[in-house]
Amino acid sequence: MLDQLVRERYPRLLSRATLLCGSRHDAEDLVQDALVATFGGRARFDSIGEAEHYVRRAIATRFIDRGRRTTRERDAHRRLAGHAQPVVEIQLPGLTRELVDALAQLPPRTRACVVLRHLEDLSVRETADTLNLSEGAVKRYTADAVALLNAALGTTAPAETIPVQTTEVRRGA
Repeated sequence: MLDQLVRERYPRLLSRATLLCGSRHDAEDLVQDALVATFGGRARFDSIGEAEHYVRRAIATRFIDRGRRTTRERDAHRRLAGHAQPVVEIQLPGLTRELVDALAQLPPRTRACVVLRHLEDLSVRETADTLNLSEGAVKRYTADAVALLNAALGTTAPAETIPVQTTEVRRGA
């Protein structure tokens, strides 16, 4: 199952991880860690889709964990080394370079929420379970991410129209 997953789904897993990490090198490490975590034990999956789902969850979880531990340290090393950030190659249709660059500027948890909700099409509950957050936190991080992306890209979110039925209430008489 692992061989088939890597052969058939690795490019897509790597693209999604690159959206989270911002660099192909870090994404490759992240996918590798997620594959080891998923298949290192006695995990058995009924389908390639089920296995991919577990790996995608492991990617998101490990990204958040890494972000907690190493964001400041990694940035300091890059600045000190004068190491330029490599160009990120994203293979997902519909994503522009501007959007990828704007995503890279988001804080890790905020980026993870918006990627899982809007690019992975996970529900609020699935995103909350994946990232070990409350549903309210996912909604807040996602709203923050959309606002930051709109500001960075000069766009606006479509106004959501919610039909409301009004009822006249009479008290006393």
